[in-house]
Amino acid sequence: MIAIEPDVWKWDAWRPEEAGRLLQDVDAPWYVAGGWAIDLFLGEQRREHEDLEIAVPSSRFDEFVGALPDFEFFVITGPREAVPLEEARDRLEQTHQTWVHEPATGLWRLDVFREPNEGDTWICRRSPSIRMPYQRLVERTGDGLPYGRPEVVLLYKAKHSGQPKNQADFAAVLPQLEPERRRWLRDALELVHPGHGWLARLDGGDR
Repeated sequence: MIAIEPDVWKWDAWRPEEAGRLLQDVDAPWYVAGGWAIDLFLGEQRREHEDLEIAVPSSRFDEFVGALPDFEFFVITGPREAVPLEEARDRLEQTHQTWVHEPATGLWRLDVFREPNEGDTWICRRSPSIRMPYQRLVERTGDGLPYGRPEVVLLYKAKHSGQPKNQADFAAVLPQLEPERRRWLRDALELVHPGHGWLARLDGGDR
């Protein structure tokens, strides 16, 4: 196995629309995740983003690899370890992050999350009992860019809710969440992060 220590300073991520253009012919469902998903839901870019994260069904990951033939895929196997995809095929089930590298520039362009799925159903990697059809999970901007439902994105952000950017994302989205979305996030948080600090605000009257 050949592992490298990825130079995190060499990130120059694509914007969501660039990823959408490059992946337009992929039939598998995918969506913009992380902070960019929040901004796409809110309809504006509220802050700078260090990277671009997308989420794809793990069982159809190779469709995305095939759509980017001029790029290299590295599996993130540790905090400072990246392994070329073909050297890490036997470790894919133990990890979920894959960075996309552009050989021509030496830059990292995209962070691909490989998520569990059963057919057309997404499975939360932090609690397999939390599931949702991709048809419901994936929402789209007016231009057709796919992004993850904000309540699902916030569920993942909750693990690092102490980070100011995640607190800001939660505060910005909360007034826009319909009761059904709030209930889903509250129930999911109770399951994944019992006693989480966001629960009181979800049960409260923030509008």
